[in-house]
Amino acid sequence: MLTRLAVFAGALSLAVFVTSAAGAGANPNRGKTLFKATCKSCHVEKGGAKDLTPMSKTQAQWTRVFKANIDPMVKRVQTKTGKVLVPADLADIQVFLVSHAADSDQPETCGAK
Repeated sequence: MLTRLAVFAGALSLAVFVTSAAGAGANPNRGKTLFKATCKSCHVEKGGAKDLTPMSKTQAQWTRVFKANIDPMVKRVQTKTGKVLVPADLADIQVFLVSHAADSDQPETCGAK
C-alpha cells in the first residue's frame, strides 16, 4: 500500500510540475507534432543543428530552456520553416519535452522527422 501511495504521489508531483511549467491545458501530443514539424527540421543528424530529442535533457534542463530567452529560437523556426510559434505552441512543445525527458517515466527519442 505504501509503495502505491509513493508512486501516486510521485506521479501527482510530476503532473503538477509539468502543468505549472507549461501552463494549464498544454497538450503533449500536439507538442510532439509541433516538435517534429518545426524543431526536428534542423535538429537531426546533418540538419544544421545539434541532434536534439526529448531525452537530450532532463526535466529540469528543459524547464530552464523554456524559462530562458527563447525568442532567438522562435525566430529561427520561423525563418527555417515559415511556422510562427505562439505561446500555446511553445507550452505544448515544452510539456512534451518535459514529459519525455531523460529522467521522466517515459523517455522518448521522438525519432527523425
